Amino acid sequence: IRKYQKSTKLLIQKLSFQKLVREIAKDFKTILRFGSSAIAALQEATQAYLVGLFKDTNLSSIHAKIK
Repeated sequence: IRKYQKSTKLLIQKLSFQKLVREIAKDFKTILRFGSSAIAALQEATQAYLVGLFKDTNLSSIHAKIK
């Protein structure tokens, strides 16, 4: 975990994330198109959100003394 905390590279594969974004976009009635920079921005924001969520979850489990 500490190794990945120090890393700045993306941990989710770009192609997998792109497929997920396009699959979710199909649910909208409007046809959505994404540029490569938009996908990259979404991926970075998603990863930052998930890192924060996992960090908070870890702190909560430490506080509750759950291993």
